[in-house]
Amino acid sequence: MTFASQHGLNAPLTPLRFLQRSAQVHPDKVAAIDGPRRITFAEFNQDTQAFAHALIADHVAEGDRVGILAANSYEALLAQFAVPLACAVTVPINTRLAPAEVNYILDHASIDVLIGEKDFIDPILASGERKLRRAVYIANKEGVEPQVDSPATDPEGASLVTTFSEYLAEHRDEEPLPYRVRDENETIAINYTSGTTGKPKGVIYTHRGAYLNALGQAHTQHFSHDTVYLWTLPMFHCSGWCTGWAAMAVSATQVALRAVRGPEMWELIRTEGVTAMCGAPAVLNTLVDDENKRRVTNLRVTTAGAPPSPTTITRCENIGVEVTHVYGLTESYGPFTVCEAQPEWEDMTVRRRAVLKARQGVASITNEDVRVIEPTEGQDEALIDVPADGATLGEIVLTGNGIMAGYFNNEEATAHAFRGGWFHTGDLGVMHPNGYIQLMDRAKDVVVSGGENISTIEVEQAVISYPDVSDCAVIGVPDEKWGERPRAYVVLRPEAHGADQSAVEEAVIAHCRAHIAGYKVPRDVRILDELPRTSTGKVRKNELREEAWAGHERNIN
Repeated sequence: MTFASQHGLNAPLTPLRFLQRSAQVHPDKVAAIDGPRRITFAEFNQDTQAFAHALIADHVAEGDRVGILAANSYEALLAQFAVPLACAVTVPINTRLAPAEVNYILDHASIDVLIGEKDFIDPILASGERKLRRAVYIANKEGVEPQVDSPATDPEGASLVTTFSEYLAEHRDEEPLPYRVRDENETIAINYTSGTTGKPKGVIYTHRGAYLNALGQAHTQHFSHDTVYLWTLPMFHCSGWCTGWAAMAVSATQVALRAVRGPEMWELIRTEGVTAMCGAPAVLNTLVDDENKRRVTNLRVTTAGAPPSPTTITRCENIGVEVTHVYGLTESYGPFTVCEAQPEWEDMTVRRRAVLKARQGVASITNEDVRVIEPTEGQDEALIDVPADGATLGEIVLTGNGIMAGYFNNEEATAHAFRGGWFHTGDLGVMHPNGYIQLMDRAKDVVVSGGENISTIEVEQAVISYPDVSDCAVIGVPDEKWGERPRAYVVLRPEAHGADQSAVEEAVIAHCRAHIAGYKVPRDVRILDELPRTSTGKVRKNELREEAWAGHERNIN
């Protein structure tokens, strides 16, 4: 028996539908909190409609890209719905990029409408490298919009620069646009990679992928109608892991946080009743290192960006914070796998359970499969699985709904990434007998010393288990005999700041000798005030390597 698609049995999937439903079912419930502003779902819907109409009136055509250069804010969240409602494509841009880097993205994506904070937009306007048709200033964290001091106008005589409220003002009484798309495979967003090994690549997200990943995240993060989600994860990173859409799917409340600081997090946890948040292990460390920390009973944290150390997980769970570890990339809409807890883990010690929870796990319910294979380079090479023994190293490859449609305007890179019909992550890991994967390192981060491959993640976890260490990064540095050797960069916990640094360095090395093989132990330890990080919490190991290898050729023995 068959049914015609016009009966609605094959309605194209889009996360826009989540807003339509929330506004209908819970119009008066608080949808978003941004500083003093509290916005209901009905108001969120009204603003989305006005925003979309404003873009259409501003000659933003179907498929055009709209840039969002903003910290976590109500307007940045709103854009995830309003821009695709106007049939356009959202391009969230990292706020930590230099003007030249932002201009590269604006040019590559052909963006001429840019929305964001004045402090981020003005340097772009001043550079003159990319001519914009419109720049729209959003409110600051106090909810106050800035003054417009630019005299520039567009070809029709309208001001080049305007405020968000002015941009929407004339479009609040127009007929509602439908929360539908013709084709679920249309692009909803383009998210650019960090570009640490070359120019950033634009990763294409579709309405279908965003819809399914959002539902997967809602399940993974245990979202419900009662969830109060704190935005510690940057909204510009992988479209916020699709979390804005996921929270909207269950009519949860979303709280914007523009800068990740311990006191602010704990204040919002207390005053707003926060029950969920996301972030890299560095965010977890900020949470548990803060003097305002307290025991909680209803707070889940989802972490990714780097494998969390068992020590960090243990410290979180000792104050009642439940940690879920996920793994993914920009190319996988953020999280792709989840370290799903097993019932027998509940009877384990916190430390033993933390070791298991630090693994990357299995594909989430809306994704298909994850494998660990022997490394390949050619398009026609067969993909051969490594033994599921928890020891044999291979490359992690992925397939399923949560994988990008490709790289924007880069067919060659797309073809290389999907050789053999699977997405190649470039990450090295092992497959455990129970089907759980464990990340061991990025291919470029592995230290090859005297012919031995050393996982920097394994060394980092040994270092951070030393009581005085709060944060750690390990890289390979030049060695005349072995080609390269591990070096540890550490950040100390506040209570250890007055300690003798030489004594701490020696103690860390001795601690590592008791936990890992001798050839893996760092020969030296460098104490820093903080590690260089991306806005998403990943350590910029390339910066550490550039300094360590200056004047040396990498010569692996």
